Formats: sequence, structure tokens, C-alpha cells
Amino acid sequence: MTNLKGLFVVINAKTITITFLALLSTYICLKYDIKADFPLTLLATAVVFPIVFSIGGAYKRRESALNEYAAIKGNGQSIYFAVRDWVEGADEKMLERARAVLGNLLRATDTMLSGDISNFRERETKVYESFSDLSAFIREELRGRGLAGGEVSRVNQYLSKMMVAFEKLKHIYQYRTPRTLRTFSDLFIKILPPLYGPYFAHVADKYTPGYGLEYITPVLFTLVLVSLDNIQNNLENPFDKIGRDDITISVDEYVSRLR
Repeated sequence: MTNLKGLFVVINAKTITITFLALLSTYICLKYDIKADFPLTLLATAVVFPIVFSIGGAYKRRESALNEYAAIKGNGQSIYFAVRDWVEGADEKMLERARAVLGNLLRATDTMLSGDISNFRERETKVYESFSDLSAFIREELRGRGLAGGEVSRVNQYLSKMMVAFEKLKHIYQYRTPRTLRTFSDLFIKILPPLYGPYFAHVADKYTPGYGLEYITPVLFTLVLVSLDNIQNNLENPFDKIGRDDITISVDEYVSRLR
């Protein structure tokens, strides 16, 4: 079932529409004997290279996002261990507050990254409110209970690293791979399969007539191009929780492991 869902992400309504147009173009060209030997180098230059470049860029962004997500979790866990092990007389109430503050921060981060980019400023404010709560917790529960200044400074460094990691995540969320390049490749993906109808009619002479083999080439041609474009679109935003390769921020699991 999971593999079937992934297939529907790659092959969608856009794939079916463009495939239909390519088949219709091929049928018309075969019917009226319109044939031409178009160069396939145009396909590589206008479509394949830009898409592969965009997929590579989107994958690097996803890997960078995973690194920054790990930095937020790791430094947050370091703060929790400092609360648990460095403070004399740390009780369960104090540890529970630490888990709540860290959980709220991660939850606010998840809400901001998975929401629509058009109104993310309000959600960003919630994240920084959570950072402020964490800073206040460090001051009240660590410094206020007499933890040495050097150790409090180290905990604040963990907090600083979490904020830097969040800013990097935010920039990955805000800025996509080059939009003009994506627009360029998207345009040619939509127009090339139908325009190549004369070429598909030309190569149909090599197939045995009467079995529909002349329509296999336009179908495969379109499936490859549009599926690559759909893969790039799914990788473009690693936080939208649509594609199978998206990043999942598991807040409850993170808090439960702190326990």
C-alpha cells in the first residue's frame, strides 16, 4: 500500500494530461502522415539537465535540513542532561518543566515549517517565544539554583547553537531551488511531448503495425519527463509532509526519550 501511494505521488493528474496530449498528437500525425526526425538533444538540454540539476539541489537542501534538525535535537538534549545531572537537587518537577519547554520549542518549529509560507511570520514568533521560555528556564532553574557561571555559559552555548540551527532551517524553508530554472523546465515538459508527435510518428515505422506499439514511445517519453518533474517538486519542500522523503519532526517521541 505504501509503494502504491508513492506511485500516485510520481504519476498524477499532470502525468495523465500530458500523456493524453502526446498520444493525441501522435495519433493525428500518424493519421495525416506528418513525420519529422526531431533531435533528441533538445530534450536533454531543455528538460533533463534542468530537472536533474534541480533534483540535486533539492536533495542537498533536504540533507542540510536533516543536519540542522539533528543540531536542534542534540543541543536540546544536552540542555536537558545539564538540568538533570549538573544541578544539585534537581527534582521531577524541574525535569518536567525542562521537557515541556523543549517539547514546545520543537512543536512550534514543526508548526512553522509545515505551514504555508505566505503567513509564517506569526508562527516564527511562536518559535522565538519558545526560545525565550528556554532562556528564562536556564536563568531561573540553573543560575537561580547556584549552578557555576562557567557551566551556565556552556548551557547558553547549547541554546545559541539551537537558534543558529533554527535560522538555517528557516532559510531552507523560505528559499527554494532557482525558480526561473524550474519555470523553464516546467514549460518544456508541458509543450515538448505534444510537439514531438511528428517524431513519434516517424519512429513508428520501425514497429510492427496493428499492435499499438507506435504509442509506447510517447507514453514512456512523457512518463519519464513528468515523473522526474514530480520527484523534484516533492523534494522541493522537505517539510510539507506530502512526499515520502519529507522530514518528520517527532515531538512526542523526542520528549518521551528525554524521560
